[in-house]
Amino acid sequence: MSETPEPVTPIRPTSASTPDTPEATTTASVRRPHRPLAALWTLAVVVVAVDQLTKVWAVAALSDGHRVRVLGDWLTLTLLRNPGAAFSFATGQTWIFALIAIIVTVVVIRISRRLGSMWWAVALGLVLGGAVGNLIDRLVRAPGVLRGHVVDFIDYGGWFVGNVADIAIVGAAVIIMVLSLRGRELDGSRAGEGRGRHAETDA
Repeated sequence: MSETPEPVTPIRPTSASTPDTPEATTTASVRRPHRPLAALWTLAVVVVAVDQLTKVWAVAALSDGHRVRVLGDWLTLTLLRNPGAAFSFATGQTWIFALIAIIVTVVVIRISRRLGSMWWAVALGLVLGGAVGNLIDRLVRAPGVLRGHVVDFIDYGGWFVGNVADIAIVGAAVIIMVLSLRGRELDGSRAGEGRGRHAETDA
């Protein structure tokens, strides 16, 4: 009498690359922050490069005092060397704003280690690029280190004269305001989500 063969249970192949495995999850969580961090540094470098190149052009092309009209009197290009902050505020205190720019740069670099949101990466990249762009002027331009005058050349209808670095900083402020209103954290989560996950883990 022949024996009935027992059914063979198929063995599901295991792989470290399977998304459900702890190894794959850990690898994905390690790789995910790299993209926002790379975006931050790339954008910061681009902002600094464009800012400095346009300032070199402005000094070369507008030093004779003439004005280039882009949109009539609403947007023109004219050279201005600013010894203070925006709207020529605190003229003669350039070294203070140079130190502030250094502090902002250090803070952005420190908090970038917690970065997991692409929008926060864009905002911080703009902040870093803008701060460094104007800091370079304060360090290397006349009349001296930490006292250098910032090159401004974009005139907004006589209300404000700025540069590319200023545009980047204002854009960053708008993005940060929107992210804060929406409760978006640096790591990409919404406000409260991270604390909730920690509480579940502790429980």
